[in-house]
Amino acid sequence: MTVILPVLAGLGTGLALIVAIGVQNTYLLRLAVSARLRVVAAAVVVCAVSDAVLIIAGVLGVGAVVERFPVALVVVRLVGAAFLLTYGVLAARRALRPSGDAIRVAAEDDGVAVGTSTGGGNADDDGVAPPGEHRAPVHGGATSVAGRDTAVDPATVGAGPARTTLAQPPGRSGGAAPAMRTAVLTMLVFTWANPHVYLDTLVFLGSVANQQGADDRWWWTLGAVAASCLWFGALGFGGRLLRPLFAKPLTWRVFDGCVAVVMLAFGVALLVGA
Repeated sequence: MTVILPVLAGLGTGLALIVAIGVQNTYLLRLAVSARLRVVAAAVVVCAVSDAVLIIAGVLGVGAVVERFPVALVVVRLVGAAFLLTYGVLAARRALRPSGDAIRVAAEDDGVAVGTSTGGGNADDDGVAPPGEHRAPVHGGATSVAGRDTAVDPATVGAGPARTTLAQPPGRSGGAAPAMRTAVLTMLVFTWANPHVYLDTLVFLGSVANQQGADDRWWWTLGAVAASCLWFGALGFGGRLLRPLFAKPLTWRVFDGCVAVVMLAFGVALLVGA
Protein backbone atom coordinates (compact mmCIF):
# COMPACT_ATOMS: atom_id res chain seq x y z
CA MET A 1 0.00 0.00 0.00
CA THR A 2 2.86 2.37 0.78
CA VAL A 3 4.23 1.69 -2.73
CA ILE A 4 0.94 2.16 -4.56
CA LEU A 5 0.28 5.65 -3.17
CA PRO A 6 3.45 7.32 -4.56
CA VAL A 7 2.99 5.50 -7.87
CA LEU A 8 -0.57 6.81 -8.19
CA ALA A 9 0.55 10.28 -7.14
CA GLY A 10 3.22 10.30 -9.84
CA LEU A 11 0.75 8.94 -12.38
CA GLY A 12 -1.78 11.66 -11.61
CA THR A 13 0.78 14.46 -11.66
CA GLY A 14 2.26 13.23 -14.93
CA LEU A 15 -1.13 13.00 -16.64
CA ALA A 16 -2.15 16.44 -15.41
CA LEU A 17 1.01 17.86 -16.94
CA ILE A 18 1.04 16.19 -20.36
CA VAL A 19 -2.69 15.83 -21.17
CA ALA A 20 -3.03 19.13 -22.96
CA ILE A 21 -3.15 20.46 -26.50
CA GLY A 22 0.43 21.04 -27.54
CA VAL A 23 2.70 20.70 -30.53
CA GLN A 24 3.88 17.22 -29.58
CA ASN A 25 0.37 15.85 -29.06
CA THR A 26 -0.93 17.57 -32.19
CA TYR A 27 1.75 16.06 -34.42
CA LEU A 28 1.32 12.61 -32.87
CA LEU A 29 -2.42 12.76 -33.62
CA ARG A 30 -1.62 13.72 -37.21
CA LEU A 31 0.62 10.68 -37.53
CA ALA A 32 -2.04 8.48 -35.93
CA VAL A 33 -4.56 9.23 -38.67
CA SER A 34 -2.21 9.29 -41.64
CA ALA A 35 0.87 7.12 -41.07
CA ARG A 36 1.59 3.41 -41.00
CA LEU A 37 1.34 1.55 -37.73
CA ARG A 38 5.11 1.15 -37.39
CA VAL A 39 5.62 4.90 -37.92
CA VAL A 40 3.04 5.69 -35.23
CA ALA A 41 4.68 3.16 -32.90
CA ALA A 42 8.09 4.75 -33.46
CA ALA A 43 6.70 8.21 -32.71
CA VAL A 44 5.05 6.93 -29.51
CA VAL A 45 8.35 5.39 -28.41
CA VAL A 46 10.20 8.66 -29.10
CA CYS A 47 7.73 10.63 -26.98
CA ALA A 48 7.59 8.16 -24.11
CA VAL A 49 11.34 7.50 -23.96
CA SER A 50 12.14 11.21 -24.20
CA ASP A 51 9.81 11.97 -21.30
CA ALA A 52 11.26 9.10 -19.26
CA VAL A 53 14.83 10.28 -19.83
CA LEU A 54 13.98 13.86 -18.88
CA ILE A 55 11.99 12.89 -15.78
CA ILE A 56 14.73 10.57 -14.51
CA ALA A 57 17.35 13.24 -15.24
CA GLY A 58 15.28 15.70 -13.23
CA VAL A 59 15.13 13.31 -10.28
CA LEU A 60 18.91 12.93 -10.47
CA GLY A 61 19.31 16.69 -10.18
CA VAL A 62 19.99 17.74 -13.77
CA GLY A 63 17.21 20.31 -13.48
CA ALA A 64 19.36 22.36 -11.12
CA VAL A 65 22.10 22.44 -13.75
CA VAL A 66 19.66 23.62 -16.41
CA GLU A 67 18.47 26.46 -14.16
CA ARG A 68 22.06 27.66 -13.79
CA PHE A 69 22.56 28.00 -17.56
CA PRO A 70 19.56 29.96 -18.88
CA VAL A 71 21.43 30.77 -22.10
CA ALA A 72 20.99 27.15 -23.20
CA LEU A 73 17.23 27.46 -22.84
CA VAL A 74 17.27 30.69 -24.86
CA VAL A 75 19.00 28.91 -27.76
CA VAL A 76 16.53 26.03 -27.56
CA ARG A 77 13.64 28.52 -27.44
CA LEU A 78 14.75 30.34 -30.60
CA VAL A 79 15.32 27.11 -32.54
CA GLY A 80 11.98 25.74 -31.43
CA ALA A 81 10.18 28.97 -32.31
CA ALA A 82 11.61 28.99 -35.83
CA PHE A 83 10.61 25.37 -36.40
CA LEU A 84 7.09 25.84 -35.03
CA LEU A 85 6.45 28.99 -37.05
CA THR A 86 7.61 27.27 -40.23
CA TYR A 87 5.45 24.22 -39.58
CA GLY A 88 2.49 26.44 -38.70
CA VAL A 89 2.76 28.39 -41.95
CA LEU A 90 2.86 25.15 -43.94
CA ALA A 91 -0.20 23.84 -42.10
CA ALA A 92 -2.05 27.10 -42.78
CA ARG A 93 -1.15 26.81 -46.44
CA ARG A 94 -2.56 23.27 -46.58
CA ALA A 95 -5.77 24.47 -44.92
CA LEU A 96 -6.22 27.47 -47.23
CA ARG A 97 -5.07 25.79 -50.44
CA PRO A 98 -6.10 22.13 -50.14
CA SER A 99 -5.22 19.60 -52.82
CA GLY A 100 -8.38 17.56 -52.20
CA ASP A 101 -6.46 14.68 -50.68
CA ALA A 102 -8.00 12.35 -48.12
CA ILE A 103 -7.00 9.01 -46.67
CA ARG A 104 -8.25 5.59 -47.58
CA VAL A 105 -7.84 2.61 -45.30
CA ALA A 106 -6.23 -0.24 -47.18
CA ALA A 107 -7.35 -3.49 -45.62
CA GLU A 108 -4.48 -5.41 -47.19
CA ASP A 109 -1.84 -3.28 -45.50
CA ASP A 110 -2.68 -3.33 -41.78
CA GLY A 111 -5.22 -0.59 -42.27
CA VAL A 112 -2.60 1.92 -43.33
CA ALA A 113 -3.94 5.19 -44.61
CA VAL A 114 -3.12 5.76 -48.27
CA GLY A 115 -3.52 9.18 -49.83
CA THR A 116 -6.29 9.56 -52.34
CA SER A 117 -7.55 12.50 -54.29
CA THR A 118 -11.19 13.49 -54.38
CA GLY A 119 -10.84 16.28 -56.84
CA GLY A 120 -9.15 19.62 -56.41
CA GLY A 121 -5.60 18.36 -56.54
CA ASN A 122 -3.22 18.03 -59.45
CA ALA A 123 -3.11 14.84 -61.41
CA ASP A 124 0.56 14.47 -60.59
CA ASP A 125 -0.18 14.44 -56.88
CA ASP A 126 -1.58 10.93 -56.80
CA GLY A 127 -1.17 9.43 -60.21
CA VAL A 128 -4.88 9.60 -61.06
CA ALA A 129 -5.79 11.36 -64.24
CA PRO A 130 -8.68 13.87 -64.18
CA PRO A 131 -11.98 12.87 -65.81
CA GLY A 132 -11.73 12.81 -69.58
CA GLU A 133 -7.98 12.39 -69.66
CA HIS A 134 -5.78 9.34 -70.05
CA ARG A 135 -3.64 8.05 -67.25
CA ALA A 136 0.05 7.87 -67.90
CA PRO A 137 1.24 4.28 -68.51
CA VAL A 138 2.57 2.54 -65.46
CA HIS A 139 5.90 0.80 -65.21
CA GLY A 140 6.33 -2.82 -66.07
CA GLY A 141 5.14 -5.34 -63.54
CA ALA A 142 2.48 -3.03 -62.13
CA THR A 143 -1.20 -3.61 -61.88
CA SER A 144 -4.09 -1.49 -60.74
CA VAL A 145 -6.00 -2.21 -57.56
CA ALA A 146 -8.93 -0.04 -56.54
CA GLY A 147 -7.80 2.63 -58.96
CA ARG A 148 -4.23 2.75 -57.70
CA ASP A 149 -0.99 1.57 -59.24
CA THR A 150 0.35 -1.39 -57.31
CA ALA A 151 3.83 -2.69 -57.77
CA VAL A 152 4.16 -6.46 -58.10
CA ASP A 153 7.46 -8.27 -57.72
CA PRO A 154 7.97 -10.42 -60.85
CA ALA A 155 9.88 -12.93 -58.75
CA THR A 156 6.74 -13.73 -56.80
CA VAL A 157 4.62 -14.46 -59.86
CA GLY A 158 3.60 -18.10 -59.87
CA ALA A 159 5.05 -18.64 -56.42
CA GLY A 160 1.71 -18.67 -54.67
CA PRO A 161 -0.56 -15.93 -53.41
CA ALA A 162 1.37 -12.76 -52.70
CA ARG A 163 0.32 -9.88 -50.59
CA THR A 164 -0.40 -6.73 -52.52
CA THR A 165 1.16 -3.52 -51.30
CA LEU A 166 -0.56 -0.29 -52.15
CA ALA A 167 1.72 2.40 -53.49
CA GLN A 168 1.84 5.63 -51.51
CA PRO A 169 1.42 8.76 -53.63
CA PRO A 170 3.31 11.93 -52.81
CA GLY A 171 0.13 13.97 -52.28
CA ARG A 172 0.55 17.50 -50.93
CA SER A 173 -2.10 17.41 -48.24
CA GLY A 174 -2.74 15.42 -45.08
CA GLY A 175 -3.41 12.20 -46.94
CA ALA A 176 0.25 11.60 -47.69
CA ALA A 177 1.69 9.31 -45.05
CA PRO A 178 5.06 10.56 -43.79
CA ALA A 179 8.09 8.30 -43.95
CA MET A 180 9.62 6.81 -40.83
CA ARG A 181 12.71 9.03 -40.91
CA THR A 182 10.73 12.23 -41.43
CA ALA A 183 8.22 11.40 -38.69
CA VAL A 184 10.87 10.46 -36.11
CA LEU A 185 13.10 13.47 -36.80
CA THR A 186 10.14 15.86 -36.69
CA MET A 187 8.93 14.37 -33.43
CA LEU A 188 12.43 14.66 -31.94
CA VAL A 189 12.51 18.35 -32.83
CA PHE A 190 9.02 18.96 -31.40
CA THR A 191 10.08 17.20 -28.21
CA TRP A 192 13.61 18.43 -27.59
CA ALA A 193 13.46 21.92 -29.14
CA ASN A 194 10.73 22.98 -26.73
CA PRO A 195 12.15 24.71 -23.64
CA HIS A 196 8.91 24.08 -21.73
CA VAL A 197 9.60 20.35 -21.74
CA TYR A 198 12.77 20.96 -19.75
CA LEU A 199 10.97 23.17 -17.26
CA ASP A 200 8.09 20.71 -16.89
CA THR A 201 10.10 17.51 -16.61
CA LEU A 202 13.62 18.36 -15.47
CA VAL A 203 12.68 21.14 -13.07
CA PHE A 204 9.06 20.67 -11.98
CA LEU A 205 8.63 16.88 -12.00
CA GLY A 206 12.18 16.38 -10.78
CA SER A 207 11.67 18.67 -7.81
CA VAL A 208 8.28 17.15 -6.94
CA ALA A 209 9.75 13.65 -7.10
CA ASN A 210 12.58 14.57 -4.75
CA GLN A 211 10.05 15.90 -2.25
CA GLN A 212 8.65 12.40 -1.83
CA GLY A 213 11.58 11.24 0.26
CA ALA A 214 14.39 8.82 -0.45
CA ASP A 215 12.17 5.74 -0.23
CA ASP A 216 9.25 6.92 -2.37
CA ARG A 217 10.77 9.19 -4.98
CA TRP A 218 11.56 6.42 -7.44
CA TRP A 219 8.09 4.90 -7.07
CA TRP A 220 6.67 8.35 -7.75
CA THR A 221 8.97 8.63 -10.77
CA LEU A 222 7.71 5.26 -12.03
CA GLY A 223 4.17 6.59 -11.89
CA ALA A 224 5.12 9.75 -13.81
CA VAL A 225 6.90 7.73 -16.50
CA ALA A 226 3.90 5.38 -16.73
CA ALA A 227 1.67 8.42 -17.27
CA SER A 228 3.70 9.41 -20.35
CA CYS A 229 3.58 5.88 -21.74
CA LEU A 230 -0.18 5.60 -21.20
CA TRP A 231 -0.99 8.99 -22.68
CA PHE A 232 1.19 8.80 -25.77
CA GLY A 233 0.15 5.20 -26.42
CA ALA A 234 -3.53 6.07 -26.12
CA LEU A 235 -3.17 9.13 -28.35
CA GLY A 236 -1.07 7.40 -31.00
CA PHE A 237 -2.89 4.08 -31.27
CA GLY A 238 -6.32 5.32 -30.20
CA GLY A 239 -6.13 8.18 -32.69
CA ARG A 240 -6.21 5.62 -35.50
CA LEU A 241 -9.91 5.15 -34.75
CA LEU A 242 -10.49 8.60 -36.25
CA ARG A 243 -9.34 7.51 -39.70
CA PRO A 244 -12.83 7.13 -41.18
CA LEU A 245 -13.47 10.77 -40.26
CA PHE A 246 -10.32 11.85 -42.07
CA ALA A 247 -11.48 10.18 -45.28
CA LYS A 248 -13.17 13.52 -45.99
CA PRO A 249 -10.96 16.31 -47.39
CA LEU A 250 -12.91 18.90 -45.37
CA THR A 251 -11.77 17.21 -42.16
CA TRP A 252 -8.15 17.68 -43.19
CA ARG A 253 -8.78 21.38 -43.88
CA VAL A 254 -10.27 21.88 -40.42
CA PHE A 255 -7.53 19.82 -38.76
CA ASP A 256 -4.73 21.63 -40.60
CA GLY A 257 -6.33 24.92 -39.62
CA CYS A 258 -6.26 23.86 -35.95
CA VAL A 259 -2.66 22.64 -36.33
CA ALA A 260 -1.68 26.01 -37.81
CA VAL A 261 -3.25 27.86 -34.88
CA VAL A 262 -1.52 25.65 -32.30
CA MET A 263 1.89 25.75 -33.98
CA LEU A 264 1.84 29.49 -34.66
CA ALA A 265 0.57 30.30 -31.17
CA PHE A 266 3.29 28.23 -29.49
CA GLY A 267 5.90 29.56 -31.92
CA VAL A 268 5.03 33.20 -31.17
CA ALA A 269 4.94 32.42 -27.43
CA LEU A 270 8.44 30.95 -27.60
CA LEU A 271 9.67 33.83 -29.72
CA VAL A 272 8.53 36.47 -27.23
CA GLY A 273 9.85 34.41 -24.35
CA ALA A 274 6.54 33.35 -22.78
